[in-house]
Amino acid sequence: MIDEFILASCQMDVVDDKQRNIEHATELVKKASSNGATVVTLPEMFNTPYDNMKFVENCETEDNSTTLDAMKTLAKSEEIYLQCGSIAEKCEDKLYNTAYLINPEGEIILKHRKMHMFDIDTKNVTFKESDTLSPGDAVSCVDTPIAKFGLAICYDIRFPELWTLMCDEGCDIILLPGAFNKTTGPAHWSTLIRARAIDNEFYVAATSPSQVENPYYTAWGHSMVVSPWGEVLNSCIEEEEIIYTNITRSLLDKMRNEIPCLKNKRKDVYETIRK
Repeated sequence: MIDEFILASCQMDVVDDKQRNIEHATELVKKASSNGATVVTLPEMFNTPYDNMKFVENCETEDNSTTLDAMKTLAKSEEIYLQCGSIAEKCEDKLYNTAYLINPEGEIILKHRKMHMFDIDTKNVTFKESDTLSPGDAVSCVDTPIAKFGLAICYDIRFPELWTLMCDEGCDIILLPGAFNKTTGPAHWSTLIRARAIDNEFYVAATSPSQVENPYYTAWGHSMVVSPWGEVLNSCIEEEEIIYTNITRSLLDKMRNEIPCLKNKRKDVYETIRK
Protein backbone atom coordinates (compact mmCIF):
# COMPACT_ATOMS: atom_id res chain seq x y z
CA MET A 1 0.00 0.00 0.00
CA ILE A 2 1.39 3.40 -0.93
CA ASP A 3 1.57 5.94 1.86
CA GLU A 4 -1.56 7.86 0.85
CA PHE A 5 -4.27 8.05 -1.80
CA ILE A 6 -7.64 9.74 -2.23
CA LEU A 7 -10.78 7.62 -2.31
CA ALA A 8 -14.02 9.11 -3.67
CA SER A 9 -17.42 7.62 -2.77
CA CYS A 10 -20.17 8.59 -5.22
CA GLN A 11 -23.57 8.56 -3.53
CA MET A 12 -25.73 8.87 -6.63
CA ASP A 13 -29.36 9.23 -7.63
CA VAL A 14 -30.48 5.93 -9.18
CA VAL A 15 -33.48 6.15 -11.54
CA ASP A 16 -35.57 3.73 -13.57
CA ASP A 17 -33.42 4.06 -16.71
CA LYS A 18 -30.32 1.88 -17.00
CA GLN A 19 -28.64 3.90 -19.73
CA ARG A 20 -29.20 7.15 -17.85
CA ASN A 21 -27.75 5.59 -14.70
CA ILE A 22 -24.64 4.49 -16.61
CA GLU A 23 -24.22 7.96 -18.11
CA HIS A 24 -24.75 9.68 -14.78
CA ALA A 25 -22.32 7.36 -13.00
CA THR A 26 -19.78 8.21 -15.69
CA GLU A 27 -20.26 11.93 -15.02
CA LEU A 28 -19.74 11.46 -11.28
CA VAL A 29 -16.67 9.26 -11.70
CA LYS A 30 -15.06 11.75 -14.07
CA LYS A 31 -15.71 14.55 -11.60
CA ALA A 32 -14.17 12.52 -8.77
CA SER A 33 -11.14 11.68 -10.90
CA SER A 34 -10.66 15.33 -11.87
CA ASN A 35 -10.52 16.15 -8.15
CA GLY A 36 -7.62 13.79 -7.58
CA ALA A 37 -9.27 10.50 -6.62
CA THR A 38 -7.20 7.38 -7.29
CA VAL A 39 -10.01 5.03 -6.21
CA VAL A 40 -13.68 5.75 -6.99
CA THR A 41 -16.68 3.80 -5.73
CA LEU A 42 -20.33 3.52 -6.80
CA PRO A 43 -23.42 2.13 -5.00
CA GLU A 44 -25.03 -1.29 -4.94
CA MET A 45 -27.19 -1.88 -8.03
CA PHE A 46 -26.21 1.53 -9.36
CA ASN A 47 -27.72 0.93 -12.81
CA THR A 48 -31.21 -0.16 -11.72
CA PRO A 49 -33.84 0.47 -9.05
CA TYR A 50 -33.48 -1.93 -6.14
CA ASP A 51 -36.33 -4.27 -7.03
CA ASN A 52 -36.44 -7.97 -7.86
CA MET A 53 -38.27 -7.53 -11.14
CA LYS A 54 -35.90 -4.72 -12.13
CA PHE A 55 -32.97 -7.04 -11.43
CA VAL A 56 -34.43 -9.47 -13.95
CA GLU A 57 -35.16 -6.69 -16.45
CA ASN A 58 -31.73 -5.08 -16.24
CA CYS A 59 -29.45 -8.08 -15.74
CA GLU A 60 -26.40 -8.57 -17.97
CA THR A 61 -23.90 -11.34 -18.58
CA GLU A 62 -20.32 -10.45 -17.73
CA ASP A 63 -19.09 -10.99 -21.30
CA ASN A 64 -21.93 -8.99 -22.87
CA SER A 65 -22.47 -6.08 -20.52
CA THR A 66 -23.15 -2.53 -21.59
CA THR A 67 -22.57 -1.45 -18.01
CA LEU A 68 -19.22 -3.19 -17.51
CA ASP A 69 -17.94 -2.15 -20.94
CA ALA A 70 -18.65 1.48 -20.05
CA MET A 71 -17.02 1.13 -16.63
CA LYS A 72 -13.89 -0.57 -18.00
CA THR A 73 -13.48 2.15 -20.61
CA LEU A 74 -14.01 4.78 -17.92
CA ALA A 75 -11.44 3.32 -15.51
CA LYS A 76 -8.86 3.15 -18.30
CA SER A 77 -9.49 6.66 -19.61
CA GLU A 78 -9.37 8.18 -16.11
CA GLU A 79 -6.49 5.93 -15.00
CA ILE A 80 -8.19 5.01 -11.72
CA TYR A 81 -9.26 1.99 -9.71
CA LEU A 82 -13.04 1.89 -10.14
CA GLN A 83 -15.25 -0.11 -7.81
CA CYS A 84 -18.34 0.14 -9.98
CA GLY A 85 -20.90 -0.71 -7.31
CA SER A 86 -22.80 -3.85 -8.15
CA ILE A 87 -25.04 -5.03 -10.97
CA ALA A 88 -27.43 -7.91 -11.59
CA GLU A 89 -25.15 -10.46 -13.24
CA LYS A 90 -26.69 -13.29 -15.26
CA CYS A 91 -24.69 -16.50 -15.41
CA GLU A 92 -26.32 -19.52 -17.05
CA ASP A 93 -29.72 -19.87 -15.36
CA LYS A 94 -28.89 -17.79 -12.25
CA LEU A 95 -28.76 -14.13 -11.28
CA TYR A 96 -26.21 -12.71 -8.84
CA ASN A 97 -25.75 -9.36 -7.14
CA THR A 98 -22.14 -8.84 -8.25
CA ALA A 99 -19.57 -6.15 -7.45
CA TYR A 100 -16.47 -5.50 -9.55
CA LEU A 101 -13.14 -3.75 -9.10
CA ILE A 102 -11.50 -2.49 -12.30
CA ASN A 103 -7.87 -1.37 -12.51
CA PRO A 104 -6.43 1.65 -14.38
CA GLU A 105 -5.78 -0.56 -17.41
CA GLY A 106 -9.52 -1.21 -17.69
CA GLU A 107 -9.30 -4.81 -16.50
CA ILE A 108 -11.57 -6.52 -14.00
CA ILE A 109 -9.22 -7.61 -11.21
CA LEU A 110 -11.79 -8.67 -8.62
CA LYS A 111 -15.45 -9.63 -8.44
CA HIS A 112 -17.69 -10.50 -5.52
CA ARG A 113 -21.08 -12.15 -5.67
CA LYS A 114 -23.13 -11.11 -2.66
CA MET A 115 -22.84 -14.02 -0.27
CA HIS A 116 -25.78 -13.38 2.05
CA MET A 117 -29.24 -12.88 0.62
CA PHE A 118 -31.23 -9.92 1.91
CA ASP A 119 -34.40 -11.71 3.04
CA ILE A 120 -36.07 -9.67 5.76
CA ASP A 121 -39.59 -9.14 7.07
CA THR A 122 -39.93 -6.24 9.49
CA LYS A 123 -42.84 -4.04 10.47
CA ASN A 124 -41.90 -1.40 7.91
CA VAL A 125 -40.05 -3.25 5.15
CA THR A 126 -40.20 -6.69 3.57
CA PHE A 127 -37.78 -7.83 0.89
CA LYS A 128 -36.75 -11.27 -0.32
CA GLU A 129 -33.69 -11.05 -2.53
CA SER A 130 -33.58 -14.83 -2.90
CA ASP A 131 -36.78 -14.68 -4.97
CA THR A 132 -34.57 -13.75 -7.93
CA LEU A 133 -30.93 -13.82 -6.84
CA SER A 134 -28.54 -16.61 -5.89
CA PRO A 135 -25.76 -16.30 -3.27
CA GLY A 136 -22.07 -16.25 -4.03
CA ASP A 137 -19.64 -18.42 -2.09
CA ALA A 138 -16.22 -16.75 -2.31
CA VAL A 139 -14.15 -14.42 -0.14
CA SER A 140 -13.06 -11.66 -2.52
CA CYS A 141 -9.67 -9.96 -2.04
CA VAL A 142 -6.94 -8.67 -4.35
CA ASP A 143 -3.50 -7.16 -3.87
CA THR A 144 -2.67 -4.03 -5.88
CA PRO A 145 0.23 -1.55 -5.90
CA ILE A 146 -1.78 0.85 -3.72
CA ALA A 147 -3.58 -1.46 -1.25
CA LYS A 148 -5.02 -4.89 -0.68
CA PHE A 149 -8.73 -4.55 -1.35
CA GLY A 150 -11.65 -6.68 -0.26
CA LEU A 151 -15.20 -6.56 -1.61
CA ALA A 152 -18.47 -7.18 0.21
CA ILE A 153 -22.03 -6.09 -0.57
CA CYS A 154 -24.58 -4.53 1.78
CA TYR A 155 -26.19 -7.34 3.85
CA ASP A 156 -22.80 -9.11 3.94
CA ILE A 157 -21.80 -6.61 6.63
CA ARG A 158 -24.04 -8.33 9.18
CA PHE A 159 -21.93 -11.50 9.10
CA PRO A 160 -18.60 -10.97 10.91
CA GLU A 161 -17.30 -14.39 9.87
CA LEU A 162 -16.87 -13.15 6.29
CA TRP A 163 -15.05 -10.04 7.50
CA THR A 164 -12.71 -12.10 9.66
CA LEU A 165 -11.78 -14.11 6.58
CA MET A 166 -11.03 -10.91 4.64
CA CYS A 167 -8.93 -9.73 7.56
CA ASP A 168 -7.06 -13.06 7.59
CA GLU A 169 -6.32 -12.49 3.90
CA GLY A 170 -4.53 -9.26 4.86
CA CYS A 171 -6.94 -6.67 3.49
CA ASP A 172 -6.22 -2.99 4.09
CA ILE A 173 -9.59 -1.64 2.99
CA ILE A 174 -13.00 -3.12 2.23
CA LEU A 175 -15.14 -1.51 -0.45
CA LEU A 176 -18.81 -2.02 0.40
CA PRO A 177 -21.51 -0.99 -2.06
CA GLY A 178 -24.75 -1.09 -0.09
CA ALA A 179 -28.36 0.01 -0.04
CA PHE A 180 -29.74 -0.14 3.49
CA ASN A 181 -33.27 1.26 3.76
CA LYS A 182 -34.96 3.88 5.93
CA THR A 183 -35.82 1.28 8.59
CA THR A 184 -32.53 -0.62 8.94
CA GLY A 185 -30.33 2.32 7.98
CA PRO A 186 -30.93 4.60 10.99
CA ALA A 187 -30.66 1.65 13.37
CA HIS A 188 -27.69 -0.33 12.07
CA TRP A 189 -25.82 1.14 9.06
CA SER A 190 -23.22 3.28 10.83
CA THR A 191 -22.86 0.92 13.78
CA LEU A 192 -22.15 -2.11 11.60
CA ILE A 193 -19.65 -0.27 9.39
CA ARG A 194 -17.75 1.05 12.41
CA ALA A 195 -17.87 -2.34 14.14
CA ARG A 196 -16.40 -4.21 11.17
CA ALA A 197 -13.64 -1.60 10.83
CA ILE A 198 -12.78 -1.82 14.53
CA ASP A 199 -13.03 -5.64 14.65
CA ASN A 200 -10.55 -6.08 11.83
CA GLU A 201 -8.46 -2.90 12.02
CA PHE A 202 -8.93 -1.90 8.41
CA TYR A 203 -10.69 0.84 6.48
CA VAL A 204 -14.28 0.39 5.31
CA ALA A 205 -15.70 2.52 2.49
CA ALA A 206 -19.48 2.10 2.21
CA THR A 207 -21.26 3.64 -0.79
CA SER A 208 -25.05 3.86 -1.08
CA PRO A 209 -27.54 5.24 -3.55
CA SER A 210 -28.99 8.56 -2.45
CA GLN A 211 -32.32 8.70 -0.65
CA VAL A 212 -34.44 9.18 -3.78
CA GLU A 213 -38.11 8.42 -3.21
CA ASN A 214 -39.42 5.94 -5.79
CA PRO A 215 -42.08 3.21 -6.15
CA TYR A 216 -39.58 0.41 -5.60
CA TYR A 217 -37.18 0.84 -2.68
CA THR A 218 -35.76 3.91 -0.99
CA ALA A 219 -32.14 3.63 0.13
CA TRP A 220 -30.88 5.18 3.35
CA GLY A 221 -27.93 6.96 1.77
CA HIS A 222 -25.38 8.11 4.37
CA SER A 223 -22.34 6.81 2.50
CA MET A 224 -19.26 6.91 4.69
CA VAL A 225 -15.62 5.98 5.08
CA VAL A 226 -14.48 4.65 8.45
CA SER A 227 -10.92 4.32 9.74
CA PRO A 228 -9.37 1.29 11.48
CA TRP A 229 -9.95 3.23 14.72
CA GLY A 230 -13.69 3.27 14.00
CA GLU A 231 -13.73 7.01 13.29
CA VAL A 232 -16.06 8.26 10.55
CA LEU A 233 -13.56 10.09 8.37
CA ASN A 234 -16.15 11.42 5.94
CA SER A 235 -19.85 10.94 5.28
CA CYS A 236 -22.87 12.41 3.57
CA ILE A 237 -26.59 12.38 4.36
CA GLU A 238 -29.56 11.77 2.04
CA GLU A 239 -28.80 13.64 -1.18
CA GLU A 240 -26.46 12.86 -4.03
CA GLU A 241 -22.89 13.79 -3.14
CA ILE A 242 -19.29 12.79 -3.75
CA ILE A 243 -17.19 12.50 -0.60
CA TYR A 244 -13.39 12.42 -0.63
CA THR A 245 -11.20 10.70 1.94
CA ASN A 246 -7.43 10.41 2.36
CA ILE A 247 -6.51 6.78 2.97
CA THR A 248 -3.12 6.47 4.68
CA ARG A 249 -0.89 3.53 5.44
CA SER A 250 0.48 5.27 8.53
CA LEU A 251 -2.94 5.33 10.21
CA LEU A 252 -3.47 1.66 9.43
CA ASP A 253 -0.08 0.70 10.86
CA LYS A 254 -0.51 2.97 13.89
CA MET A 255 -3.80 1.35 14.87
CA ARG A 256 -2.48 -2.18 14.44
CA ASN A 257 0.63 -1.43 16.47
CA GLU A 258 -1.09 0.40 19.34
CA ILE A 259 -3.91 -2.13 19.77
CA PRO A 260 -2.56 -5.38 18.29
CA CYS A 261 -5.84 -7.29 18.18
CA LEU A 262 -4.86 -9.12 15.03
CA LYS A 263 -1.72 -10.47 16.70
CA ASN A 264 -3.54 -11.26 19.96
CA LYS A 265 -6.19 -13.52 18.47
CA ARG A 266 -6.42 -16.96 20.12
CA LYS A 267 -6.92 -19.04 17.00
CA ASP A 268 -5.65 -22.07 18.86
CA VAL A 269 -8.67 -21.80 21.18
CA TYR A 270 -11.18 -20.80 18.52
CA GLU A 271 -10.28 -23.70 16.25
CA THR A 272 -10.38 -26.19 19.11
CA ILE A 273 -13.87 -25.11 20.13
CA ARG A 274 -15.14 -25.24 16.56
CA LYS A 275 -14.00 -28.83 16.24
